[in-house]
Amino acid sequence: MKNSITVFLPQGIAEENIKEFCESPIVNEVIVLTDKDEIQLKENIRCLKIDYLFSSKTIELILKNCQSDYFLFYTQNSDFSLGKNALERFLQIAQQTRAGLLYSDFKQKDEDNVVVNHPLIDYQIGSVRDDFEFGTMLFFNKKICFEALNNSKIHFRFAGLYHLRLSIATQQLPFHINEYLYTINNIIDKRKSGEKQFDYVDPKNREVQLEMEKVCSIYLEKIGALIKPNLNDVEFDEDFDTEASVIIPVRNREKTIADAIRSVLNQKTDFPFNLIIIDNQSTDKTTEIIDSFVKKDKRIIHIVPSRNDLGIGGCWQVGIEHRQCGKFAVQLDSDDVYETEETLQKIVSEFYKQKCAMLIGSYTMTNFEMEPIPPGLIVHKEWTDENGPNNALRINGLGAPRAFYTPILRKIGVPNTSYGEDYALGLQISHSYKIGRIYESIYLCRRWQDNTDASLSVEKINTNNLYKDKLRTIEILSRIK
Repeated sequence: MKNSITVFLPQGIAEENIKEFCESPIVNEVIVLTDKDEIQLKENIRCLKIDYLFSSKTIELILKNCQSDYFLFYTQNSDFSLGKNALERFLQIAQQTRAGLLYSDFKQKDEDNVVVNHPLIDYQIGSVRDDFEFGTMLFFNKKICFEALNNSKIHFRFAGLYHLRLSIATQQLPFHINEYLYTINNIIDKRKSGEKQFDYVDPKNREVQLEMEKVCSIYLEKIGALIKPNLNDVEFDEDFDTEASVIIPVRNREKTIADAIRSVLNQKTDFPFNLIIIDNQSTDKTTEIIDSFVKKDKRIIHIVPSRNDLGIGGCWQVGIEHRQCGKFAVQLDSDDVYETEETLQKIVSEFYKQKCAMLIGSYTMTNFEMEPIPPGLIVHKEWTDENGPNNALRINGLGAPRAFYTPILRKIGVPNTSYGEDYALGLQISHSYKIGRIYESIYLCRRWQDNTDASLSVEKINTNNLYKDKLRTIEILSRIK
């Protein structure tokens, strides 16, 4: 059966799901993957003993036991239902495109048991992050998988599937089918978007992340995009009247802006600093609150731009272009605060110590009352002097607070967006300059209902991820000679 499909399912899939595959005329065989010595299955269902679901050994077993030209790998043990002719559609498009890996949009039941659409985004050369969402059904061309791996002798406990899809991507990018071919009947992870986004820095996932980093570096080297970090010292040779400027873009943050301002004004330093607030046409009491502080403290520069098209990045650009902007421009979001009165002194001192163009700190997640909440301290240990710029392409963020040597930031410019502008700067700066790190908490990041990323729709998450993948694409293309 030349074009039949072999289906690989993890242990725990409901019998009705297995039956649905078995009854399909184009399914050659259904194989269950398990780490158990014995499980109860129907007589006509084969079982494969594996170590870890996404390990290199599991991938090897799948390829060895696949007796078809194509195979489907279901990656979760959640219940599902196939759309009409879904398998036929996967197979048809696989044959037409000759793609090595295909994935489709899907539907899922929400918390109220209502079926909703879950669209995905197109894969691009910059889609190298290890959490790229493919859904739960991955459709593979076996021949291309063999060619992509090319008898690879590298084995991974956790990153085998990641290694396979990046290896395939060196030949042909995974293909997105913009059709809803299946429905997930139960939601495995019910956390909100803002609760999921820090999984990649969770210490308990450290071993997994180190494997992912190695796989990503292998891929970047294959496509000619692996770079050596620039560790040359930055010379702070331009003169400024003010040593540091804290920059706060703000719009309609009447509940938090006063805390942020006080956090800056309370800083104890051995150098002069100011606070530049870009008030992006607030319509609540934010402007009044800022003005009340301006009357009392001459260090505050209150700017209300005339433009109505500024995102956070555009506000930053206004701030760094101001004639009173200091030698170092330091970030503070309008709903966050510095952890201690020594934060600004620490940042500037580390600039001179590490001689870098950009400095990134670590922060503690808190509730609105500034009480620590899980995951607590966010330390981006994935950044190393040896491989930071490359590993930065694998993850979605670099940390906070961010600070910059102003002349270099003025030279590069800040993208006029309200999402990802900091990540864009980190990628671009790391390509040409040294980035320094502070691996201790100096910043409190407050989580509350008005956070822009607290709870996002699928569509908004897709928009954000698509933009960051595009930034990665730009960076990778700039590296390939």
